[in-house]
Amino acid sequence: MHMVEHTNDWLSQLVSPVAVVCHDAGAANLILAWLREGVASKSLSHHVFRLVLKGPAEIEWRKQNLALPHTEIHTELDSALLGANCVLTGTGWASSLEHDARKLASDLQIASVAVMDHWVNYPQRFERNAQVVFPNQIWVADSYAADLASELFQTVPVVQLPNLYLQEMVKTIPPVSESSQTLLYVLEPLRMDWGRGTAGEFQALDFFVQHLHAIVGHQRVEIVLRPHPSDPPHKYDNWLKQHPNLNIKMDGNPSLNHSIEQAKWVVGAETFAMVVACSAGRKTYSSLPPWAHRCRLPHKEIVHLADLLSGVVS
Repeated sequence: MHMVEHTNDWLSQLVSPVAVVCHDAGAANLILAWLREGVASKSLSHHVFRLVLKGPAEIEWRKQNLALPHTEIHTELDSALLGANCVLTGTGWASSLEHDARKLASDLQIASVAVMDHWVNYPQRFERNAQVVFPNQIWVADSYAADLASELFQTVPVVQLPNLYLQEMVKTIPPVSESSQTLLYVLEPLRMDWGRGTAGEFQALDFFVQHLHAIVGHQRVEIVLRPHPSDPPHKYDNWLKQHPNLNIKMDGNPSLNHSIEQAKWVVGAETFAMVVACSAGRKTYSSLPPWAHRCRLPHKEIVHLADLLSGVVS
């Protein structure tokens, strides 16, 4: 496994033109933060970037308004990769866009770099329809991911870069206000039901509500539900109607930072937002019920609600 201290050492090796292909928000945020650093340091000032951004990644790009020196917006992979010298992709679940980009890069003999933004389901991220396509290099943003990826993908070089996105987020979040009585619940699609016929994210939410006292005691708290970037609109409307007695509302903040800033507690299943929260000093809990898989976020600061109830955590 290769380790680097400065992103510029690696960003400068991205041979222009560079095709950047992202769908999910996680890797897109990491990549945009690295590119922002590269632009600021002038190491990417002569690069041409061909962007194919869909879904949540496109939303992040528009929101961040990142000024890259030479940018082409493409809607199709063919035009973006034709003549490119490097392809930088995410490894998201929600579409096959990034997988298709790596496959096309392989066919065209273009070097590809895949960015892992999480800590779960690594092998499956490189497989669609029983077809496995590995990149020439994997980039990760912390030592947990570096160790995991190096163990799983022994034939692919793994490079650890600083998590500039997380650093940028955390430094803007002040310490928690002692007067805060807000609990932020960060939602995510879990894509499993553990044989119970109900989507896992709703099971986790129900488990949390049933055992809210284990987190906050008998305090009267305001619960704020923050949808995941990939959640469709109104996904939780019916669930809210079924819980009229809770002091609960949907999050209207466009910024995750601002939502965490207002919260004393942060709860979720195993989404990256929980990593931001615990890095910002918030009390952070996983709501995955005891019949589910165990929360796979490796950060020791995260408390498992199921452990609280079983007496494992005092």
